[in-house]
Amino acid sequence: MNKIDTRVWLIIIAAVAFFALAYLPTIIREGDVTLALTDVFLYESMINGLLLGGVLALLSLGLNLIFGVIDVVWICYAEIVMLGMYGIYYFHNVFGMPLLVAMPIGILITAAIGYGVHKLVIQHLLDSAPINQLLATGGLLFFFQSIATILFGVEFKNVGVTLGSFPLTADIYISGSRMAAFAVAVVCVAGLYLFLTRTFMGTAIRAISQDREIMTLMGVQQGRLYLVTSAIGGGLAGLAASLLVLQYDIHPFIGLTFGPITFMICVLGGLGNMVGGFIAAFIFSELISLGGYHFDLEWGYVFAFVFFIAMMFIRPEGLLGKRS
Repeated sequence: MNKIDTRVWLIIIAAVAFFALAYLPTIIREGDVTLALTDVFLYESMINGLLLGGVLALLSLGLNLIFGVIDVVWICYAEIVMLGMYGIYYFHNVFGMPLLVAMPIGILITAAIGYGVHKLVIQHLLDSAPINQLLATGGLLFFFQSIATILFGVEFKNVGVTLGSFPLTADIYISGSRMAAFAVAVVCVAGLYLFLTRTFMGTAIRAISQDREIMTLMGVQQGRLYLVTSAIGGGLAGLAASLLVLQYDIHPFIGLTFGPITFMICVLGGLGNMVGGFIAAFIFSELISLGGYHFDLEWGYVFAFVFFIAMMFIRPEGLLGKRS
């Protein structure tokens, strides 16, 4: 009998965990299967979890792109998102620019930061041990937090703009900002796929991510492609910041809210695999949303972390990652 691929087991376990977390708490608490299956607020929580997955997918997209091409994990990636959020806030609330103008400026700021991070730090560590690369980007994490604290203070800031919510049915309401994040995440994945498959630069990026030595021997400018990739990854961080700024208050340590979960999504999907990260984002978001609905939000994160640890025993290379 052929051995079942661990990816199949992963999908089965994820499905079982989802349905167990969705329905079992109500069945155990109320003793009524019909009530569990017809709970309107449960389905509202599922939909909100799906939309939360769009935010998480967008956060993981840039980090996966950078790792897939450059083979360096940016521990400081969420802090670049935080700086983008500050940029949007100041251009909109302090300098009085329209929000739709401030957002592209925030994207340009984070793209420039991504370019600078690679130019000033990462390119000098490409041949270093992975632990040195992690320590360097971890140091940048604290550097960005300290700079933000000195320049902007620790007070919570808010752009004061929300997209509100709209009714899906008479009893189910959907967050407008999360719906926008979901739509943007889908468009970004499609756009990035087209860029990587239909353009010369994208093809070169994919080629160098598959075999760096051969592409260098063929005359491809490795350093230039790395800088372009870092700028695109930074720009995606700014795009995520443009949507997060509508949902969350801004402070120097907000990156700690998204950083760990973003990294785990990338690992679960398979580091460098953008499709895997996209799928993993929705798995995590549903676990968080359903756990928060039945218990507390903190329990939702606990369920997500436990699921992640269990999956690392079953398939440590990630859902769509390749075995070494």
